[in-house]
Amino acid sequence: MTRLERDLLPPQAYQTFGIAQPADTLVRAACEQVGCAAWQFGWETVLDESTEQGQRQAAYVRLKAGRTFREMKTDTGLTVFRFEAHQRCFAEHQTRPQIFAVRDGDHRGNPTGRHRTHTRPADWVEDFGENQLRLADQQQKG
Repeated sequence: MTRLERDLLPPQAYQTFGIAQPADTLVRAACEQVGCAAWQFGWETVLDESTEQGQRQAAYVRLKAGRTFREMKTDTGLTVFRFEAHQRCFAEHQTRPQIFAVRDGDHRGNPTGRHRTHTRPADWVEDFGENQLRLADQQQKG
């Protein structure tokens, strides 16, 4: 359908679905949200407890980290903490937020002023799919 053909209907006959991603905004994100490999598969942290820093880090892991782990020693005396998968790693992840919007109207405007923003991408996808099915049904009915 060309733009001219599409413009034969008034703007209120349309809905516009859009996804925006602000270019200059970062937000804290969970490991699972960013596809963190440590979260997905687990990870190891190797510490040298013969140093002051290694002792502090090992004490933090044992007493304050709140993560599930197994502790082992290497042949060279290093301490290995093996963390299970599906728990928050120690990195601070960031991501750019996405805005999942739906509004009445088209490129000519939104005459009703109605718009909504989905908080979950899956809800936006479901809304879009239902709209496509509604359009297909209307087209078949003529």
